[in-house]
Amino acid sequence: MKRRTITLEDVAVAASVSRATAARALSHHGYVGDETATRVQEAADRLGYRANRVAQALRSGQLPIAGFIPGDIQNPFFAGIAHDLEVELRKHGHNLLIASSGDNAAQERELLESLRALGLCGFVLTPASAASSQHIAKLARDGVPCVLIDRVAKGARCDSIVVDNVGGARAAVDYLVANGHRRIGFLRDDSQIFTAQERLAGYLRALTGHGIVPEKQLIARSRSVVEHAIAATTRLFRRRNKPTALFTVDSLMTQGALLGLRAMGLQVPHDVSLIGFDDFSLATFTDPQITVVAQPTAEIGALAARLLIERLAGDMADPQHIRFPTQLIVRGSVSCPPAR
Repeated sequence: MKRRTITLEDVAVAASVSRATAARALSHHGYVGDETATRVQEAADRLGYRANRVAQALRSGQLPIAGFIPGDIQNPFFAGIAHDLEVELRKHGHNLLIASSGDNAAQERELLESLRALGLCGFVLTPASAASSQHIAKLARDGVPCVLIDRVAKGARCDSIVVDNVGGARAAVDYLVANGHRRIGFLRDDSQIFTAQERLAGYLRALTGHGIVPEKQLIARSRSVVEHAIAATTRLFRRRNKPTALFTVDSLMTQGALLGLRAMGLQVPHDVSLIGFDDFSLATFTDPQITVVAQPTAEIGALAARLLIERLAGDMADPQHIRFPTQLIVRGSVSCPPAR
């Protein structure tokens, strides 16, 4: 037979006090005499009472859990951010709940509604859409602490942390051009995500800045999934006048591109040079190691947590908008284009 759960009422009866007194004694909020507090605690220990901390927090409206809604937690960039958020939040007595939006604005909206109903104290978000963000703007208007990372949301008065996506993409293309490449392919996300749009803009500006006319047939679209990136890379390099170099929009695309090129028998960098936006652990385990545009992931996660904690503590200052620089890390995946 299942043992009955011991309730606060049971403790109050055993200690010969009211439920309210028992609650004050066990939560250490409000005045209770030392003798009474000791009697209540002894009764709770004797009965095996365990307070429902979640229920208490929900009643007080102060559940010490923050929500993190990334596009896809499988992306190494977001996985790293989640780790750093959790570490920093735990220092301040908060825990982290993670739910991916799948880069779908409707799913993101539903997640926010569900998590708000649970009483979460605040959110760190990577908006699924730069334009369809009314739900995020409303979150801010309702006074819910919210920090945006990696992307921005139109009309939302929230703290935000992004990187120089345009500058990072330009640095990658500049390096490829400096190594003699003029037919530079670009593997991009097919969504309307802010970062993908900025990285495309950087790619195009760099080409035109070097007097290279951008060609639509050198831009391949794919979902940010390794398997889809493999297929997109294969389609791009089956064309007659294929690129001599490829720049990818994120780490999952980079992994897919590398696998796709290998499946076609193309060697990096002998047959094609490769640069990816976002560093990732496997980039240094491949042969050759992959040249990347790196973001300061550790700084982003820790700063987002600190900004959220400050808002939870009552900071009412205007939103902060922080943009970190990127860094081109040169490894071994770029060389001069093969002679034709």
